[in-house]
Amino acid sequence: MKITNKVVAYITRADHLLVFTHPEAPEAGIQVPAGSLEPGESPAEGALREAIEETGLTALTLLAPLGETDFDIRPFGREEVHHRYFFHLECTAPTPAIWQHRDPWPSDGGPQPLFEFYWASMPHSVPLLIGGFGDLLPVLYQRLQLKESA
Repeated sequence: MKITNKVVAYITRADHLLVFTHPEAPEAGIQVPAGSLEPGESPAEGALREAIEETGLTALTLLAPLGETDFDIRPFGREEVHHRYFFHLECTAPTPAIWQHRDPWPSDGGPQPLFEFYWASMPHSVPLLIGGFGDLLPVLYQRLQLKESA
């Protein structure tokens, strides 16, 4: 079975998490920035690159790795497991409350997908994330609580 290395970026600003929808493909659900590692790229480098490409934001700081998971995508019709590296990033500049951005370099080589981003208040207003993208949110929440009490 094929193993594909992926990165997932939990981008926060204060007590909010950046999430997005696909206005042109609502069946894709609510997600966070993520994507495949490029050859020779470290997971940390990949997380920052994917976050910048997908959001259009450049004022991002990589804060910490949060852990790794495996997500079996065979139920979705592909003989593949995604080995995911999760990272906590922080947005250090103001943004609109909601904005749209097209990924200039889609990994599948197809048309540029349109993403609509918004900030969800943590933890109570973070929506259910599709496809295992929310698996390490408890680790993020714990990290943020520890950070606030330090």
